[in-house]
Amino acid sequence: MPGQGKFLKSPQYFQGRSYECSSECPDLSSYFRRCNSIRVESGNWILYEHPNYRGHQYYLSRGEYPNFQQWMGYNDSIRSCRISPQHQGSFRMKIYEREDFRGQMMEFTEDCPNVYDRFRYHDIHSCHVLDGYWMFYEEPNYRGRQYYLRPGEYKRYTEWGAMHPKIGSFRRLHQF
Repeated sequence: MPGQGKFLKSPQYFQGRSYECSSECPDLSSYFRRCNSIRVESGNWILYEHPNYRGHQYYLSRGEYPNFQQWMGYNDSIRSCRISPQHQGSFRMKIYEREDFRGQMMEFTEDCPNVYDRFRYHDIHSCHVLDGYWMFYEEPNYRGRQYYLRPGEYKRYTEWGAMHPKIGSFRRLHQF
């Protein structure tokens, strides 16, 4: 069940017209063309570059983001959004070096700022999220492109939206 939340979209540095969103929306295209700044008033949000929750993903918690670089955006395109569900239980995920859950496996219950230091390689080809919600990042220390993972099986990296299997870090998504 989706949580409660609210975010406001407006031009860069909160100037000009704005749009307020309080629930998930698969297509924001009719409301605005560009999104340069965001104020998250409540909840945690996953924003997507394209309609229907596709393209680059961005996780935003409560706070102000005066320009798209502040949320690690690659451009000013936000076309869909959803509230990250609240999770108050444990976190557990298994990652694999090969697709279809083959090869070396490692289980995690905590954040990992550098996958290579822990796993000795960068490529994660499949993943099974057992508990909680997680975010993969292409680069170490929670930088680069982001990939939102819900509980479930991901037999290939393309199933979480990646174009290649390189993952540099990942973290649990807590409610703030």
